[in-house]
Amino acid sequence: MKPIRLIRSFLTVGFWTLASRILGFAREIMILSLIGPGAALDAFVAAFRLPNMFRRFFAEGAFNAAFVPMFSKKYEAGDDPQAFAQDALNGLSLSVLILIAVAMIFMPGFVWLTAEGFYGDPRFDVTVGYGRIVFPYILFMSLAALFSGVLNATGRFAAAAAAPVLLNIFAVAAMTFGYVLGGEVVTWLLWAIPVAGIAQLALVWVAAERAGVTLRIGRPRWTPDMSHMVRVAVPAALASGVMQINLVVGQLVASRTESAVSWLFAADRLYQLPLGVVGIAVGIVLLPELSRRLKAGDDAGARDAYSRAGEFALALTIPCAVAFLAIPLALVSVMYERGATTAEDSQAIAWAVAIYGLGLPAFVLQKLLQPLYFAREDTKSPFRFAVYSMIINAGLAFGLHPVIGWLAPAVATTVAGWAMVAMLALGAREFGEVARFDHRFRASAPRIIVAAILMGAALLSVQWLLSDVLITAGWRYLALLALISAGAVVYFAIGQIIGAFNLRSLLKGGR
Repeated sequence: MKPIRLIRSFLTVGFWTLASRILGFAREIMILSLIGPGAALDAFVAAFRLPNMFRRFFAEGAFNAAFVPMFSKKYEAGDDPQAFAQDALNGLSLSVLILIAVAMIFMPGFVWLTAEGFYGDPRFDVTVGYGRIVFPYILFMSLAALFSGVLNATGRFAAAAAAPVLLNIFAVAAMTFGYVLGGEVVTWLLWAIPVAGIAQLALVWVAAERAGVTLRIGRPRWTPDMSHMVRVAVPAALASGVMQINLVVGQLVASRTESAVSWLFAADRLYQLPLGVVGIAVGIVLLPELSRRLKAGDDAGARDAYSRAGEFALALTIPCAVAFLAIPLALVSVMYERGATTAEDSQAIAWAVAIYGLGLPAFVLQKLLQPLYFAREDTKSPFRFAVYSMIINAGLAFGLHPVIGWLAPAVATTVAGWAMVAMLALGAREFGEVARFDHRFRASAPRIIVAAILMGAALLSVQWLLSDVLITAGWRYLALLALISAGAVVYFAIGQIIGAFNLRSLLKGGR
């Protein structure tokens, strides 16, 4: 078996995800500056969430859980993986086209179900119109997910990881043209989304052909493999659907307060940076690696891959979570506070960032734990856990809203995230030693936490020293860079001293 070079693959996916997130920040900064929190941005966020919700339902949920392990095993065994991928492509295309047709007809119902608080004010009709423009994006992204799965299963991660960069490039370019030409910036942004989806699909389609997998859309066939994939995919899709219900619940609660949907959107984009760079990268690379090693009977190699992935994830995630707790307002005000975004908006967003920061390690650990199940084609257990998590999330979001208002969804998301991790970890015990972290991880984890806490103290101290500069126009960007750099230096220096990690050993350990 040709092994996937884990840490190099993590870094490849992480690099392109980081590039996408950096451009995403440019996109979010422009959105908040040119559109700003309020009715228009609330409508855009609610409309764009619809294709993203179903994309995660169909593509990232069902296909990552069902298609990738099956394709990986067929690829490893030389069991005609291309024919399997062709059948999957045809079936997925038909399913998503039917979904698009239904959504276009019943878009008002979709908006009411996901943003009921908009009903009765102008945001509702605006969101319906926006939704009909952006919803076809799901077709391009679902097919792109399939081609990305093919590439990832064959150990080629760069093109699939680079594809999301195109969405942000198109969005930034569209808003720039809209602003310069004097048009409605939000309209330019809306139309850029389906165009970017076409570009993303083209990129991974061509990359798959260059990898030797040539696929063309044709008539769907119902085969034993398709039947098996659907049986595996349905629970995974339902599990992803439950997770999307959590997001919808949060939006339903937030939609009752004007601008709250916008505030949570801005906070979400900030904590998604480390989640995307680390958590998603680990999940994407670990799933095919575990699938192939389990197929080959290499339990020791699977445990090593799982442990190194966990070590890598915690080493980068814990300090990010501490930073979100220690200096949220400094991060938010420098990133977002300009144009239509006020100091009051920054304060609101910072509260949400701090709450999400408490849940960040949980969101990353989910990406680490779920492949243990998906690699064994067990999607029913994660679905069951996701249902319990959904109940916790909904109960807290609606129950806390009368007490803490629009922040209730952020608290609910964080608590439900940790509950999901606990259930996944306890359920994985039945897989034996292969699902348990090794001695090296158990020695590193508490030291990583200590180094991160000391870094947090350093961040608070440096923030106090730079407090005046952080609010000075023209200097605040350099001040924030100095603040983050000081924290990073302290964290890695202390980490090396106390043996939390050894970068050279970590990289070698990941093969």
